[in-house]
Amino acid sequence: MAAPRRPSGGGLRRAPQDGRLEEINKEFLCDPKFSDEEDLEEKLAAFKEKYMEFDLNNQGEIDLMSVKRMMEKLGAPKTHLELKKMISEVTGGVSDTISYQDFVNVMLGKRSAVLKLVMMFEGKANESNPKPSGPPPERDIASLP
Repeated sequence: MAAPRRPSGGGLRRAPQDGRLEEINKEFLCDPKFSDEEDLEEKLAAFKEKYMEFDLNNQGEIDLMSVKRMMEKLGAPKTHLELKKMISEVTGGVSDTISYQDFVNVMLGKRSAVLKLVMMFEGKANESNPKPSGPPPERDIASLP
């Protein structure tokens, strides 16, 4: 009997997490508090993708090191104390990790959180500054500052 093939990239580990996050998304879609939110289904799908990108250990929680990696990727590295403060703001001081429910509540909530601002900034930066492709243009002495 042949051993089952495992897809590369942690596909087997991501599948249960994907299902759990999808269930939570359905709860948000049925929640009357968010019924007036525009494009809720699309937003939740985008939040799920972002959350899974930064959930490094596939445990369904974003921990300190994951937030640190996210901030470094955005070009805004933070100290551990600043990161702990961000996590505390999102979780209300209850936990050292950010659950998916906390993440979605912050992203959809009316109050402004640092994490929400960072994620919105990342999205806007990606839209307005597409990375140039191909070799850089040739420069001469006159074009230098």
